[in-house]
Amino acid sequence: MEEEEEAITRSLLLKQKLDSNHQWSSTSDHGGMQLSESSSTTTSIVVLSTLVAVCGSFTFGSAVGYSSPSESGIEDELGLTLAEYSIFGSILTIGGMLGAIFSGKIADFIGRKGAMGVSEIFCILGWLAIVFSTDVWWLDLGRFLVGCGIGVLSYVVPVYISEITSKNVRGAFTSLSELMIGCGKALTFLIGSLVNWRTVALIAIIPCLVHLLGLLFIPESPRWLAKCGRLKEFEAMLQILRGENADISQEAADIIEYIENLRWISEDGALHLFQGKYAYSVMVAVGLMAFQEFGGLNGFSFYTSSIFELAGFSSMIGIIAAAVVQILMTTLGVLLIDKCGRRPLLMISTAGTCFGCVLTGFSFFLQDLQIGKEVIPILVLIGVLVYLGSFELGMGGIPWIIMSEIFPINIKGLAGSLVTLVSWTGSWVVSYTFNYLFEWSSAGTFFIFAVICGVGILFIGKIVPETKGRTLEEIQASFTHIQQ
Repeated sequence: MEEEEEAITRSLLLKQKLDSNHQWSSTSDHGGMQLSESSSTTTSIVVLSTLVAVCGSFTFGSAVGYSSPSESGIEDELGLTLAEYSIFGSILTIGGMLGAIFSGKIADFIGRKGAMGVSEIFCILGWLAIVFSTDVWWLDLGRFLVGCGIGVLSYVVPVYISEITSKNVRGAFTSLSELMIGCGKALTFLIGSLVNWRTVALIAIIPCLVHLLGLLFIPESPRWLAKCGRLKEFEAMLQILRGENADISQEAADIIEYIENLRWISEDGALHLFQGKYAYSVMVAVGLMAFQEFGGLNGFSFYTSSIFELAGFSSMIGIIAAAVVQILMTTLGVLLIDKCGRRPLLMISTAGTCFGCVLTGFSFFLQDLQIGKEVIPILVLIGVLVYLGSFELGMGGIPWIIMSEIFPINIKGLAGSLVTLVSWTGSWVVSYTFNYLFEWSSAGTFFIFAVICGVGILFIGKIVPETKGRTLEEIQASFTHIQQ
């Protein structure tokens, strides 16, 4: 009871202080005629903080895009077999799964900035191990360490951006993470096609260092500071993010009130995530991640060149076209997400991936029947581009945005770790089984992915709510209401 009374008193005192600040700021300029700047204004520090954070996303993209152009160079220089290189490529996802397990706890314990910093240190150590590797063990260790780093980054970057931005730009700014992943993949593939694999690994350290340096100049998440009870720092950081002359009283009071309400709720264990008040949030986030990965993403991404080659199309031209389409569609998604909303883009995106799978599967079906040999390469190109472009429009980034929005801060670490683990597990399953499925039936593989995407359309239409234009506290309160 004493702890509850103390928390209530602290909350009321802060609210009184904020109310006092609000009254002063409303009347101090020109006899009360000039009001403070709206707290929803996007300031330069918010832009800077977002750009620094998405350096982590670029690191993620660099890691994913590294293995394809480096394959022949590594195999020739170190004498790796195809099986050994397959392990090197896939161990990234194993590291990602391990990083995902601890991502939420790390971000809750040392903060969002601290988690990003630790992640980049793992990535730097991993890239250095690859640069100086003399055998397969050092290669695998380096790849595994990079995987651990990006496993944490995949969670903490969208969470940090969602917690510092205002509701009117949160979707677009968080979507920049997916855009930078695409840029990282494309640029690494381009550089890897021109220079030695060790040089590529050395260049990949640059965005890690930029990210580490940038973290020194950006504020910590105000919501994390409030959760930790560091109220003076919370208010100071929120004021910096919203601008010196902004009126933060209402936003700060709403955040504090919501977090104080959550103080009566303990940080429940993993089993509680699937019960009562959290079950709906978990179902939405886990479902989106499952459909994101099991809809065939890594089959299309990791084996793009193989798909084109088997269809008789130039893999180099196909991969360049795919990279351009992905970046353009991700940019379009960034521009549309806070105008059209999450649900419409998710529906269009999933429908497009379903159609891309059907078209690609139909192309290989014709190949099996030895019909229309002259049109099969073009059909496969169109199918792959439709899939990848549609995916980047919505399903690539929006599930991560929704994950960062819907969980209350008292379970965000645990729930975020679970959701990120589901994503990395799905990534590993699809990348590991794709070759076996493709050998069984090239057409059947893509038809299976099409069915999964089709079910995903129904899931989004029936289950996933819209979160556009609402504060994190409003979103989370609405989820709690639904679950009760």
